[in-house]
Amino acid sequence: MSRLIVVSNRVNPPTGKGDESVGGLAMALSAALRQYSGLWFGWSGRTVPAFTGELSIEEFDGVTAATVDLEETDFNEYYNGYANKTLWPLFHYRMDLTAYDRSYGEGYERVNRRFAETLRPLIAPDDLIWVHDYHLIPLARELRALGVRNRIGFFLHVPWPAYQVIATLPGHRQLVQAMFDYDLVGFQTHEYLQAFEEYVLTEAAGERIAPDKLRAFGHTLSVGEFPIGIDAKDFAQMVRGPRARRMRDIMTASTVFKQMIIGVDRLDYSKGLEERFLGFERLLADNPDLRREVLMLQIAPVSREGVDTYQEIRARLDALSGRINGEFADVDWNPVRYVNRNYRRDDLAGIYGAASVGLVTPLRDGMNLVAKEFVAAQDPQDPGVLVLSRFAGAATQLKEALLVNPNSPEEIADALKRALSMGLAERIRRWRALFENVQGEDVEGWRDAFVTALADDDAQSKAALAG
Repeated sequence: MSRLIVVSNRVNPPTGKGDESVGGLAMALSAALRQYSGLWFGWSGRTVPAFTGELSIEEFDGVTAATVDLEETDFNEYYNGYANKTLWPLFHYRMDLTAYDRSYGEGYERVNRRFAETLRPLIAPDDLIWVHDYHLIPLARELRALGVRNRIGFFLHVPWPAYQVIATLPGHRQLVQAMFDYDLVGFQTHEYLQAFEEYVLTEAAGERIAPDKLRAFGHTLSVGEFPIGIDAKDFAQMVRGPRARRMRDIMTASTVFKQMIIGVDRLDYSKGLEERFLGFERLLADNPDLRREVLMLQIAPVSREGVDTYQEIRARLDALSGRINGEFADVDWNPVRYVNRNYRRDDLAGIYGAASVGLVTPLRDGMNLVAKEFVAAQDPQDPGVLVLSRFAGAATQLKEALLVNPNSPEEIADALKRALSMGLAERIRRWRALFENVQGEDVEGWRDAFVTALADDDAQSKAALAG
């Protein structure tokens, strides 16, 4: 293998200038690219009047990034349209919010084709290509049409829904068929892998020819479960760093004599924020003795402001947080602190460490790394408690969390009450088990497992041909 080429919708590598706001996934992919002398290709985040295919190539802290601009129509139809108005809600079981528009599908196909045409001259014969997420499902098909015969792997970061759900998508068969142009497709959990297999066996008349291989559409595809983790080593250093310690001190001082519940999520309907607020409201309504003793800090940076659904949820959360504070607040206490801004990862590490409870309750989530970062940020001598949605992929690993149905305000309220009153010995026992998993199944293991599987499958194929 000469190089690893990573392809994602956006390219966002660390700059090497101490900016810790870059996400854990970007950190992991950057580390993989440095290890394998690789290239990161994707959209620059900029739009231009007309697509030119002109590449911009830069070096970031040892990572070569190749980016291309999209035209405004591409952005609206491919990104705001098919990716975020069609696939995102559908994959998160929100068929009621899923928009089907022929122009969205056309834009999705067009951008994947343009990505393939722009990437093709950069590919050397021995390169491994690793494509990420739902934005780029047809990319392997487009690369194959251009004569690329390299090993190409695909990893889906979000859930893969039940076959009855994916079957509601116009053109669902063509979308799944495009996945069979990859050599390896990875999912976050066994549940998502099973749902994909069920579609292939039920809707596509495919067959399972080995425990990790499916045959359909005239192609054989390797599949696997690759749960993503955080960069545990890097995050441990961050927790001990001066910025995290300062933020922890600030939060401890601002919540003195009170227990803090922390939620950190991108502002998105899949994160269960409204249900979370209602659960906290139920806790206060049912437990007058906890008022003034507890507060909830919800950090929810605004995203996808060009999509109407996101504007609507922001308005509803503004109203809901105002209602709770209006009902329960006192002159020197607000039960809800609701903040719509981004924070650096080292700042978040300090905020997590000051919290008594981490409240992570998505309605559906591929994995959810906030849950793992909360665990990694805790004081081993006095750890907080993780309350986690059973519908997050992380729930399959973090079994010592308090698992809840996020659709039930009563379950959320009961779990919060239990977490806030949990004794030190139980908190330590639960945290140790959680921390062991976070450390043992980190992002380096995820990265290496996927790349090794993709490369090993290639080696086995060559050996079989030689034999």
